[in-house]
Amino acid sequence: MSADFWAGYLSGIVGIIVGNPLDIEKVHQQTRSNVAQKLYNQSSVAFMKGTAAPIFGYGALNALLFYSYNRSEAILKQVASTPDAGWVTWTAGAVSGLGVWIVSAPTELIKCRAQMSTPATSSWAILKQIWKREGVKGLYYGGVVTALRDSIGYGFYFWTYELAHRHWPAARGQEDAASGRRDTSKVLVCGGIAGIATWASVFPLDVIKSRLQTQQYSHRPTTNEMPFLMYGSTSNRRYGAWQVTKDAYREGGIRPFFRGLSICSVRAFVVNAIQWAVYEWIMNEVKIGNKDQMKLLTEA
Repeated sequence: MSADFWAGYLSGIVGIIVGNPLDIEKVHQQTRSNVAQKLYNQSSVAFMKGTAAPIFGYGALNALLFYSYNRSEAILKQVASTPDAGWVTWTAGAVSGLGVWIVSAPTELIKCRAQMSTPATSSWAILKQIWKREGVKGLYYGGVVTALRDSIGYGFYFWTYELAHRHWPAARGQEDAASGRRDTSKVLVCGGIAGIATWASVFPLDVIKSRLQTQQYSHRPTTNEMPFLMYGSTSNRRYGAWQVTKDAYREGGIRPFFRGLSICSVRAFVVNAIQWAVYEWIMNEVKIGNKDQMKLLTEA
């Protein structure tokens, strides 16, 4: 595989390890579960719940994302009258986001259910349970919402990152144009901004996805808990995305669709700043290595 594939894979793994504790809190705020409080009272190991699926799945997702983005962008630049236009970057990001749906849908499903499970259940156990009950189809429950979220979100992800790089001044003046190396501090800031912009653009879809995918892991509610917690606990029926959306709106208008956005924004900035820094560092090292190799061959 190419360098951008492995750079994406490794940066995705690093991002999951760093951001999982905040991701658990985000999912619990979105679904109004009390599981997060129980985690605070346990060891720090509890905050690694649900990381097994994302470490393997999201690593692969991130690898495919960057791989497909770079190639989609190259194709679009060839046919576009203005190769540097913003729509080229956004469309390439949207296409790559839609392309990774085959990995992201089951990964998100298993991750959310592992995070919501009490007592703690491993990602592998949840995978086997879904496979036994519903087969492949069960792994893609909530897949349409996930596909919409990824396509729109990754369009804004790459567009914002490149836009921020164009307009954000480098920390030490000019970037090294000869090597193509971007200033590290600028990469961190632009990556963080891209992460926040991405989640802000699709957060309502993510709320619907989280509620939709965690229905059967809900428990019988007390009188002061949200009606959503009844899904999957009073009957074997699971609600669709439209019903979940309507019930969320009944809770408090549009407010439930942005619950957890603050913690998600903090996580998005940290995780994506680190992910982009790792990705750019690996790609730069590969470029430098290739140049040194070519120089040696030329001199020989």
